[in-house]
Amino acid sequence: MRIRDLGVIDDAVVELAPGFTVVTGETGAGKTMVVTSLGLLLGGRADPGLVRHGAERAVVEGRLALPADSPVAARAVEAGAELDEGALLISRTVSAEGRSRAHVGGRSVPVGLLAELGEDLVAVHGQSDQQRLLRPARQRGALDRYAGQAVAGPLARYRAGYRRLREVAETLEELTTRARERAQEADLLRFGLDEVAAAEPVAGEEIELAAEAQRLGHADALSSAAVLGHAALAGDPADPDLVDAGTLLGQARRAVDAVREHDERLAALADRLTEVGYLLADVAGDLALYADDLDADPARLAAVEERRAVLAQLIRKYGGAEGTVAEVVAWAEQGALRLAELDGDDDRVEELSAEHTRLRAELAELAAEVSAARAAAAGEFAEAVSVELTELAMPHARVTFGLTRLDDPDGLELDGRTVAYGPHGVDEVAVLLAPNPGAPPRPIAKGASGGELSRVMLAVEVVFAGADPVPTYLFDEVDAGVGGKAAVEIGRRLAKLARSAQVVVVTHLPQVAAFADRHLVVEKTNDGTVTRSGVKTLTDEERVRELSRMLAGLEDSELGRAHAEELLATARAPRQG
Repeated sequence: MRIRDLGVIDDAVVELAPGFTVVTGETGAGKTMVVTSLGLLLGGRADPGLVRHGAERAVVEGRLALPADSPVAARAVEAGAELDEGALLISRTVSAEGRSRAHVGGRSVPVGLLAELGEDLVAVHGQSDQQRLLRPARQRGALDRYAGQAVAGPLARYRAGYRRLREVAETLEELTTRARERAQEADLLRFGLDEVAAAEPVAGEEIELAAEAQRLGHADALSSAAVLGHAALAGDPADPDLVDAGTLLGQARRAVDAVREHDERLAALADRLTEVGYLLADVAGDLALYADDLDADPARLAAVEERRAVLAQLIRKYGGAEGTVAEVVAWAEQGALRLAELDGDDDRVEELSAEHTRLRAELAELAAEVSAARAAAAGEFAEAVSVELTELAMPHARVTFGLTRLDDPDGLELDGRTVAYGPHGVDEVAVLLAPNPGAPPRPIAKGASGGELSRVMLAVEVVFAGADPVPTYLFDEVDAGVGGKAAVEIGRRLAKLARSAQVVVVTHLPQVAAFADRHLVVEKTNDGTVTRSGVKTLTDEERVRELSRMLAGLEDSELGRAHAEELLATARAPRQG
């Protein structure tokens, strides 16, 4: 992993071992930035305040070795990424202005894809995770994930039924509490539908009526114009002196026809005059028919205007933005459907009530199945954590899961009780600790001291990590508040975990650091203007000096060096045997 311009880190390369890698360094040197960098690669929130002062952007790049059948590789390729000899290159850029960009396998991708891939890549366990694990909801989630499909299967069916029950309950509530409003709505719909049905409107009818009203309102003027037009074209028997267009056209045609054989152009014009004569005769005939057909009936005009008034009222009440009869017809169709729905509410109430009763019974059965699976997993989980505590110098401590239910008169009938239920079932889950034989189990937040709490939470996290199918685990100072022999046992336990997975630990404890396969130290120098940090892989001799510094505060202390060499020998001894 390469880190540039992030926090106090100017430019550093972090090379993690396949087994156990430890990261140490003085306070403020930038160990947290190593964890932050990994968080950015896993899709964490981009904070522009992380960009080093004076830089335009911070960049984190990572190279991940993936097996051929890795779901991460398949998802990355699906997103358009390319693998580099079985490795996936990912990067995250955060600008000082707050913009964030992500790339996977050379392809720009949404940051959400990094988070999606990260779920299958790295499990992060830090002090903040400890605080989250103290919450009952987090403890229930940890137990459910540890239980795997035994809980996940029935819980998924339970949640689907729970969602449907909520929908049914809300619908029933609406149907029963708004009965009066729905009755009023139904009455208004019936009145409107009856009004529309009585008028029997036809889409587009108002356009035809408007044209007819226009024609009937000007019938006299239209008739007079048609008669005068006909007379001008074809003559008027009552006025023999009127020279009409047809007579004049006939004179022109005869004059041209007399000499047409002498010029082809004139012959063509003669033909056109003949065509005009036919057209003129047709128009004159149509004008005569129009005048004869024109109806100037005042009664018809009154009927048309009355019909238009009825339609206008319907449009005003039930029309839309365009103000058309078609909108009134559409309203009536939708209104009929809504009225049928409202009229069927009584039947719906009966059907939904029956479904509600059935769903509650089914949920009770599924909740019992989930509870039984949780109880079985809780015993296994608690036993595994207790074994871990034995290896962490707490041999007499016992961890158990408390599974309880709360009474609720509106809850589910289960085992002769009416208990509260929610989207996660009916169980209240709590991790309990009995630190000594005979001590009553208490919630871990109250039953453990600071150092004990760190070890208990580490044991819980290690067991939980074993249930997570991820290849890498990051522990960020989860050993806070621990020292002495307990710290040695924590280091030994993390080294054991590293035999089956990649483990990265950020720590201030030399007893933990001594067990690492690779020791990285974050070093900080100050040139007077810019603080720069680098990450260095230590040799065996350098490890002795770093452990001496962590033990005694002095790198070259003879006593510190002797103690550091003893620690390294202790750490290496079990793995040699």
